[in-house]
Amino acid sequence: MTERSPNTPLSPTEAVARCQTIFAHAWMVRTFVKHSETVEDFPELMQIVRTVFDTSRAMEPKVDNPTEYLATLRKKITKLRAAAEQFRKDAPVASDHTNFRQAVISLDGCVAELEEVVKMFPPPPPPPMPANFRPVSASGTVAQVVEPPTAE
Repeated sequence: MTERSPNTPLSPTEAVARCQTIFAHAWMVRTFVKHSETVEDFPELMQIVRTVFDTSRAMEPKVDNPTEYLATLRKKITKLRAAAEQFRKDAPVASDHTNFRQAVISLDGCVAELEEVVKMFPPPPPPPMPANFRPVSASGTVAQVVEPPTAE
């Protein structure tokens, strides 16, 4: 692997590879939590397990298409962030063990790094509106197009 400067932007393919490495870390936290005896007494911890699973599985088929991968990640990151925030609240209640404290730090790091990658690749602008587009009025009906008076 070539050494890269921290200021060199990632290509879309490199961004996908970076995200896959980050998801591998999140998957290890998922595995730790899933197989922890503590989860039997605190089933709310399973939310992070399910969310990491769902997000990772949604990303897998798109690994060879960076545009689709990054678009899917933009859609999924909010749910992953919310699950990590909830895990940050639930984990200390479930256990004060170092493994749980480290799992919280690890997931927070995963989410932060994924968000950094997403910021590097903003979504494409929406397509332009067609010339005959008519906006919806406040009542919810299509607004009447008022033609400007013609000069005679």
